[in-house]
Amino acid sequence: MKAVRIAIPTRAAVAVIAALMLAPVAMAQSRGNARLSGKVMDDQGQPLENALVTAQMTGQSDSLSGKTDKKGEWTIKGATNGEWKVVVSKEGLATATEMVEVKGDKAPPLSVTLKKAEADPMVAVNAKLQEAATLAQAGKIPEARKIYEDLLAKYPQIVQLEGFIARTYAAENNVPAALQHLKVNLDKEPNNVELKLFQAELMMESGDKAGAKAILDAVDMKDVKDPYTYINQAINLINDKKGPEAVDLLTKLLVQFPNTNELYYYRGRAYVASDKLEDAKTDLEKFVSLAPNAKEAADAKKILDQIKK
Repeated sequence: MKAVRIAIPTRAAVAVIAALMLAPVAMAQSRGNARLSGKVMDDQGQPLENALVTAQMTGQSDSLSGKTDKKGEWTIKGATNGEWKVVVSKEGLATATEMVEVKGDKAPPLSVTLKKAEADPMVAVNAKLQEAATLAQAGKIPEARKIYEDLLAKYPQIVQLEGFIARTYAAENNVPAALQHLKVNLDKEPNNVELKLFQAELMMESGDKAGAKAILDAVDMKDVKDPYTYINQAINLINDKKGPEAVDLLTKLLVQFPNTNELYYYRGRAYVASDKLEDAKTDLEKFVSLAPNAKEAADAKKILDQIKK
């Protein structure tokens, strides 16, 4: 009789076999004798065919599913006693969820109506905002404002529309109205740096330089993305013969915005106002070398000629 050779598994194979023997075996969810059933209709009362129906028992991961027939009716077999979540869905329609309890292997039929899915309102809002922006760029400010006002009446929760309305009034030099609408936006977004800078700009235009300065001083420079509101503050300081304050402000701006060449021009002007002509000469020469074609270059050259005399 021929000997039977029994292969001895390698250590790795033994480990795999041991792991398989020790691995827990997931318990299959038992199937019951109950049926879940119902009918699905649209909002006109017409039956919906091929709607997907998914049923999941509370506390279980497995689910049962089926589809509706031409009459909109569906039946799912294999449900057990307990509470079931039934989800009905069909493309283009809003999903519906119902709870049904199976008792004594019986469950009441469900009647579900699927309504049309509501379109995302922000799609329409964004389209209108783009329309308003196009009108504003074309100089049709009242028309743009009318769009913002109509949107605000329909969607009062979009408080940013108040800020857009404020900008239309600012474009018409109606600073009081702009400030009034901007305040409503700021009350809801008190930490919005861009809105704070806009408020400071408006206050400067209205002559409230102290109020504008208080706002700008409270803003963390690291959060500022655009230096031009601060440049306007520096210009006000220069015109008010506060050259050293303007120098300090422009120096801080240069740290934050080292590639904004105009800052050298305005700091040069601030040095002139501070009677520091050598410092002014250094900044103005640097500005001319960096931006020889800038609109301020001609003025910078005139000042340099006067300093050299």
